[in-house]
Amino acid sequence: MKEFEIAQKIGKPLTEAQLQEAAAKALGVKPELVGHVEVVRRSVDARQDILYRYRVQACRKNEAFEEYRLAPYQDVHQAPPVIVVGAGPAGMFAALKLLQEGLKPIVLERGKDVERRKVDMAKLSTQGVIDPDSNYCYGEGGAGAFSDGKLFTRSSKRGDIREVLHQLVAFGASPDILIDAHPHIGTDKLPEVVKNIRQCIEDHGGEYHFDSRVTDIAQSASGTAFTVTCANGERYHAERVILASGHSARDIYELFQAKGWALEAKGFALGVRVEHPQWLINQIRYHGKYQPFMPTAEYSFVQQVDGRGVFSFCMCPGGILVPSSTEDGTVVLNGMSNAARNSKWANAGVVVQIEPGDQPESYQGPFALMDYQRDVERAMYRYVSEHGGKHPLAAPAQRMKDFCRGIVSADLPKTSYHPGALSAPLHELLPEHVALRLRRAFPQVDRSMHGYYTNDALLLGVESRTSSPIRLPRDPETLEHLDVPGLYPCGEGAGYAGGIVSSALDGINCAVKCAEGLKA
Repeated sequence: MKEFEIAQKIGKPLTEAQLQEAAAKALGVKPELVGHVEVVRRSVDARQDILYRYRVQACRKNEAFEEYRLAPYQDVHQAPPVIVVGAGPAGMFAALKLLQEGLKPIVLERGKDVERRKVDMAKLSTQGVIDPDSNYCYGEGGAGAFSDGKLFTRSSKRGDIREVLHQLVAFGASPDILIDAHPHIGTDKLPEVVKNIRQCIEDHGGEYHFDSRVTDIAQSASGTAFTVTCANGERYHAERVILASGHSARDIYELFQAKGWALEAKGFALGVRVEHPQWLINQIRYHGKYQPFMPTAEYSFVQQVDGRGVFSFCMCPGGILVPSSTEDGTVVLNGMSNAARNSKWANAGVVVQIEPGDQPESYQGPFALMDYQRDVERAMYRYVSEHGGKHPLAAPAQRMKDFCRGIVSADLPKTSYHPGALSAPLHELLPEHVALRLRRAFPQVDRSMHGYYTNDALLLGVESRTSSPIRLPRDPETLEHLDVPGLYPCGEGAGYAGGIVSSALDGINCAVKCAEGLKA
């Protein structure tokens, strides 16, 4: 097997003949002696000419090539059950792995199925009505289902990423995600993928139960069985529980605290959503050479400011901003893009890393950073309600240069955020150490992305749900909670992941360990 690169101008398709010729040259054989040829990576190179760079694997005809194949799903109608709390990426992929392991997943989701969930999100955007169990964070598919479906994790430390990507393709995602350097599915495509995953799980004997918010997890006196109770009164029994409740499930953390089970404060990141005109990001990233047939431009950056990272997060090219509050009296923003990424705006979270101890001394204990997070979200809401916001979830906002100069913006540019924006002193509403680092970072970013630092960019508060501010400690070998054998905390809610792919891999790993424990 030989690996090599080939470049092609964007807009000119790479043909099979070109691949075959390049493979023959790399292998040092005639084209007719080339066996399997496969593109394994595609990335945009905009340094000079605007190119696609392809990484290709090829072998000779007499060489064996093993194509990646997913393990089959087993019929689990009569198999031992495993309770999976949460139907986000970690929960869904844990359930799929349980099928492959011959175990029956019983998925308990506090929110609604992906179709009914859309109705609640529409009410959230248009009326400001928050259903605490069905919103942009909760419901089938989790927080990732309506935030573009970015699949940027390429690290192999957690496991074989191909398992996640190939399953997503099998359930309806574009095969492009298998090779793109920055793959994404699109908010308009993800609901169908999520439904197909559920259908597969149910067809093979697994169960889904929506509107099933977990209120208690009780372990038998012998420690060999669990009873999980939901708010609707239903109870479920199994020897193992995989907990994939998401990064905002405060009630689950409170349940752990009430039972005396270990939990601890964990660092997270907090900042703003930054919205630019997409044409400007296109011009910056393509150095003025952008053409409509080119991929919509995106960006990422990391700066170090006063000992803390300031970085872009969940960048949505050609996207829109959406309200992501999960409780009344708070304003939280997130971003999303459809598959075409064709809106007029580009948005990204730009956030500051916060570690335990960065918060004021009045915040103590395992909930310190979660309480700190909530109070910043409440400050945003309070400002809007006290200063005449036309929508209850309108966002305090400021032009970028005005923010850095400490000036309240006299007017604001148009925004994709449906609840609207209200001119506000974000430099005062944000925690001082967060605002100061952001104010220093934006001009620094302009050195590598000239034109990024502009008053045409709008900052909206607050971006705060980057990851869980709490971790549920677990054994590094068995992945069971330190105090509760047989309970597997996983994904973002447990503090062990930070996106769709990493959450899915963590769910897979927990399902494997769960199966090993049951079969021991």
